Amino acid sequence: MSDTPDAPLTGTTKANFTDIYTQPDPRRYYKVLSRLDYQIPRRALPVFREVLEVSRRDGRSRTVLDVCCSYGVNSAHLFAPDDRQPAAAWYADREKGRLSPEELAEADRHRYAGRHGGLTVLGLDASAPAIGYARRAGLLTWGWAEDLESGDPSPELAAGIADTELIISTGGVGYVTRRTFERLLRVMRAPENLWLAIFVLRVFDYSPIADLLASYGLVTENLGTTFRQRRFANDAERAAALHDVRRRGLDPAGKEASGWFHTDCFLTRPAAEAEVPAADLLAPALREAA
Repeated sequence: MSDTPDAPLTGTTKANFTDIYTQPDPRRYYKVLSRLDYQIPRRALPVFREVLEVSRRDGRSRTVLDVCCSYGVNSAHLFAPDDRQPAAAWYADREKGRLSPEELAEADRHRYAGRHGGLTVLGLDASAPAIGYARRAGLLTWGWAEDLESGDPSPELAAGIADTELIISTGGVGYVTRRTFERLLRVMRAPENLWLAIFVLRVFDYSPIADLLASYGLVTENLGTTFRQRRFANDAERAAALHDVRRRGLDPAGKEASGWFHTDCFLTRPAAEAEVPAADLLAPALREAA
């Protein structure tokens, strides 16, 4: 099915998965997205781990803010990168299906206990159930259910993220815009020292956010490699994605034309630390993520 001139613009025909973010635990989230081969957290993991390593200035563990973190999916990968039972299989296990949400959160807390490696992961998401579960399960040191598209951070959020050193996101851009990042950076103590590793669907333009970051003296680079996010849920979603990437002057061949949402990854860092091109700096991680 090919796109048409009057196809909806910029992600407006993405399938609606709102209900999977309002459950008391992540079992439905993983069940629904597994059917579409959702894989961006796994592909992003080598990049996040390498960025954590190269951005350390003094050997200390870092404070990470995951924007649009849902149920702490990226945290689960960061805490258990070599786990023999991926998260989707863990939640699909028949025994897990018999547990209450509270019992499942306790099982998760036990699973990830001692695996944090000193890493502090904070979470921001509009879904209170998802944030609540991730906190109870020990996947977030702290988290806030707030919509910064529509209002300023609460005093609690502003204080909690003030010392953030790295911002990550896998697919949140589009749901959130420059507005959210403006409100985040305003309450950080040293935004000029921030690093960001942000995976963005190719249907969306990241340049407004990159321009904002540049105003703080930060340099943003596209790593030049695309990463599969998930398969399209239906023909309408595929047609809209093809329309959107072509409208942006991008070639969908081998990517969206093959039935997959693809993301770009943008690395942002202080100008003084950007001598080495981002793609060279993260070359081992990009090979692993491919």
